[in-house]
Amino acid sequence: MAKKRKRQGGSGSNDKPRATRKVLPKAIISPPPAREVLPSNGIISPPPDREDSASNALVSPPPEKATGPETTSSATPDFDRLSQNLALLVGQGGKAFAALLEPAESGSASGLADTVVDAVKSFGRVAEYWLADPQRAVVAQTALSSNFLSLWAHTLRRLSGEADEPVVPHDPTDKRFAAPQWRESPIFDFLRQAHAISTNWAETLVARAETADPHTRQKAQFYLRQIASALSPSNFIGTNPELLHETLSSSGENLVRGVSILTEDIKAGRGTLRIRQSDSSKFELGVNMAATPGKVIFRNELMELIQYAPTTAQVFKRPLLVIPPWINKYYILDLNPEKSFVRFAVEEGLTVFLISWVNPDERHRDKDFEAYIREAIFAALDVIAEVTGEKKVHALGYCVGGTLLAIALAYKARMQDALAYKARMQDSRIESATFLTTQTDFADAGDLRVFIDEAQIRAVEESMAKKGYLEGSRMATVFNMLRPNDLIWSFIVNNYMRGQTPLPFDLLTWNSDSTRMPAANHSFYLRNCYLENRLSKGEMVIAGEKLDLSEVTIPIYSLATREDHIAPATSVFTGMKLFGGDVRYVLAASGHVAGVINPARKPKYHYWTGPRPAGAFEAWLNEATEHKGSWWPDWSDWIARQAPEKVPAREPGGGKYQPLCDAPGEYVRVKS
Repeated sequence: MAKKRKRQGGSGSNDKPRATRKVLPKAIISPPPAREVLPSNGIISPPPDREDSASNALVSPPPEKATGPETTSSATPDFDRLSQNLALLVGQGGKAFAALLEPAESGSASGLADTVVDAVKSFGRVAEYWLADPQRAVVAQTALSSNFLSLWAHTLRRLSGEADEPVVPHDPTDKRFAAPQWRESPIFDFLRQAHAISTNWAETLVARAETADPHTRQKAQFYLRQIASALSPSNFIGTNPELLHETLSSSGENLVRGVSILTEDIKAGRGTLRIRQSDSSKFELGVNMAATPGKVIFRNELMELIQYAPTTAQVFKRPLLVIPPWINKYYILDLNPEKSFVRFAVEEGLTVFLISWVNPDERHRDKDFEAYIREAIFAALDVIAEVTGEKKVHALGYCVGGTLLAIALAYKARMQDALAYKARMQDSRIESATFLTTQTDFADAGDLRVFIDEAQIRAVEESMAKKGYLEGSRMATVFNMLRPNDLIWSFIVNNYMRGQTPLPFDLLTWNSDSTRMPAANHSFYLRNCYLENRLSKGEMVIAGEKLDLSEVTIPIYSLATREDHIAPATSVFTGMKLFGGDVRYVLAASGHVAGVINPARKPKYHYWTGPRPAGAFEAWLNEATEHKGSWWPDWSDWIARQAPEKVPAREPGGGKYQPLCDAPGEYVRVKS
């Protein structure tokens, strides 16, 4: 009996005899199938299955294809057209290069050099571990070479016409390699597997570098993810079967269109590449985004206060103040009528007030957390008390807006017996709080921790000191780098190589609408929350007062999302233990945005409820009750139980707070 051959490094069935039937290799270049591609990340989570995407209340299905001329079925180029297009490509490339040089000529600085230095240092610490012991280095080299030998043998068998199991099986969830050519062509299948083997090997080296501290390993993993994403064979014309076919069949017209789009995006970023993620021309604030009817009734240096028009004859007596994050524009909570949490709250009978943050500039450099509390939250409470006559309100904070709310509540609790504070706040007290994906303990602060150490924060502070703020593009880049395949390289390929303008997508239009950060505020947040975790330790100081969250005893509704990489569910769970009152902890499926914006009428995801946070998160989840549909009605019922009394509906404004303009106001329209 013949012995069965065994290959190293394979994850398929290595002991299974290969098929004896000869299979002719597929054509290396064949027309790509029509398929739908939607970007995704932990912030913007698409449905896990594509079949029912039309029913997804968050991710609207795009048109069947992106804009751009169709390609012919032939992969043979017209060489006259190809020559003309190459000449155009050179000309357009010169324009793109000139646009890229503009910031260098004007003296504008970039954070790229600091990033490269930090990456080299992180990789150096990992390399020290493996190179310090020659035997350890040999083991690492052997692991890589054995897998590549298996891959070469597999590829040779396929080129000879045999069927053979891959060394690295195809991952159906990886949209970069969804086209059948990546499996059917031995050459492209080799490229896919070689990239996977190299990436997995490098990730293992980083994970097993025992002498490197956890933060260094985390940074090395992050930078490795950027490199691996950038070097994927799907990103290059010669190694991507779809791109190669499209380039040949269109005689290079796709590249001419792509470099023209590239030039426009560099100019839009004023010398830095601002990758176009959506056709934003299809959306207009106040028309089909941020369109819930309301009025701006108050404005100061930091915020506009919007009061929304009622849609019911009666409303709850106790109004609601919404505090969104200032890292993004507020209208994530009011994307469109179907996805608007604000509209839902109004229709549930709440009088909704919302803070729309200013997009800060050099005038706001000294506005710190205390200023944001006093000039936004406390100022809004004063206006609400005068407009409605109500002494008590509900407050809702989303993400960092929730962290600000928690700090304000702790400060209010600490100052409750101070006469000056009591006299000022007796007519406007927060009686319940809702926190959406909000962290108050930053020990396990998610993927953003990779950017947090003394050296990196100091570099950010030095950058902010020059202008008084952090550019919105810097924050946008940070969030995009957390999911490079979906939010960077998929658009580079589609926009600049395929020459296709992106599809209109409301969520990505919002995601691209970045905001700046005032220097004092951002520095306080990075140091006191992320770096030193002072709030959870009872060491944070606001206006000379040391804060203690256990002194906050009002009822709390806390929503976390299971796949959140910005505010992990475990981190939110741990932080909610710090409060002194009753806490209803709710866990929603999906991520930081999709789990929150899960409309009641068209729910996509489910949620879990359980007892007050205590003990281990895993134990809480094992005992939690799963519920189908959106968490929004659960929150609405909770709000109604806090203060069920109703009064006649209130129109926006009143007294000295007459409407200044229609919602969404002016601050939200300011671009970074």
